[in-house]
Order: sequence, then C-alpha cells, then structure tokens
Amino acid sequence: MRRRAGVGAIQKQRLEAEKYKDKGTELQESQFEQMVKQMDALKENLEEFASKHRNEIKKNPQFRRQFQEMCAAIGVDPLASAKGFWSVLGMGDFFYELSVQVVEVCLAHNHITGGLMDLDELRNRLVAARGKSQVHQEITTEDILMATKKLKIFGNGFTVYSVGKNRYMVQSIPGELSLQETTVLSVATNQGQGFVTVASLMNDLGWTQARAEQAVEKMLGEGMAWLDTQGEEKSYWFPSLFPGRFTTKM
Repeated sequence: MRRRAGVGAIQKQRLEAEKYKDKGTELQESQFEQMVKQMDALKENLEEFASKHRNEIKKNPQFRRQFQEMCAAIGVDPLASAKGFWSVLGMGDFFYELSVQVVEVCLAHNHITGGLMDLDELRNRLVAARGKSQVHQEITTEDILMATKKLKIFGNGFTVYSVGKNRYMVQSIPGELSLQETTVLSVATNQGQGFVTVASLMNDLGWTQARAEQAVEKMLGEGMAWLDTQGEEKSYWFPSLFPGRFTTKM
C-alpha cells in the first residue's frame, strides 16, 4: 500500500511553490524595469538625434520621413510624445498649419469630390495653395498622413483609407466608410478608370447582383458617386478617381 504524504511534506511543497512563484514575479518585474529603462534611453537618444539633426529634418522631406520611420520602429509617436519631438524641432506649427490646410482644401472641394479625395490630388492642391516657395513645395504624402492624425479630434469626419497599393483616399464627411464601400473604391482604383458597374463588382468580387447594387446605390445616395446612364450599363463614377485629375490645372 502506497504511503500518503504527511502534513509536513505538503506544507513544505507549498512553501517551495510560493518561493518559486515569488522568484518568478521578481524576475518579471526586473525584466520589465530593464525594458522600461531601455525604452527611456532610446527615447532620450532619439530626442538627442532630433536636436542634432534639427535643420536637416525640417528642410529635407526624405530625411523627415526616415526620422518618422525610426520613431515608429520603436513605438514612439512624435505628435503624442510627452516631450514633444516636433516641439523640440520647432515643427509643431508646421503640422498644425498643414492639418488646417488639409481641412480647408477638402471642404472646399467636397461638392466635387463627394467627400473623398485621393491623397496625391490632396498633396497637389496643398502645394498649389501653399505658394511657389521651395519650402512650401517640400511636403510629402507622409507629412500629410502625419498631419491628418491631428484631425482625429473631429471624430470620424476626417479619415484616411487605403484603397490599393500605395493609394489612399481622404474622407472629409461625417461617418465611417464600411468595408464594403472601401472594397468598391479599391475596385474602381485598380481598374484605373474611376468607375464601377454592377457587373464589374460581380466579376471582380464574386458578389451577387443584389449586393453589388445595394453597395453602389448607397454610395450614390451619400454623394460619393455620380451616376452615368448613357452607356449600355449604369456606371458609378467616383469624382476623386477621375482619370487625368492630377494633370489638370489646380
């Protein structure tokens, strides 16, 4: 007959288990403390780097983009940083000014675009509005994306959506685009013509006719699309995706 463990042995096992647990907790706390110190050191080094290369970051958009990528790689948001990297660089006003101009340009053309503007077109219009000085021309799409982050305080009225490889649309009307709507925009973008038909959505996405019709009619009702009934089939055009918009005079 197997002998059962005594009370003393059970207590000893419990004490050992508690010791291992305490040791494990101590190690976790120590590792976490070390990680915090390393992150603080990285942020300090990043701020020192920013101060050292201040002029280059301000004047060179390519260098500025690389600096933004470096911040993102270690999980630092320059705009939300407690010490404010852009304040250190004197760039805070630059992004606030740019965000205000984004709002002005988008709202001024909502009656044409239906509240959706291609990011490249937005940049072209911003460059035209900012003036012909070289310093005004040196804004990148990354700068605009950074500036639009500040517009989140207005809710979902200003949002950037990806509609294909390296292609973005800026929404400047209240409400969020559904996954179905962004998918329709992606199809229109990939076709390169700026429009879709019910048949093209059925062929490209495998949707039923009812679903395709519901999607485009909803976007038509919201003013994001224009209807063309002159062809053999109804075409739903998106003004912000019209071919040749970027080459026309602003």
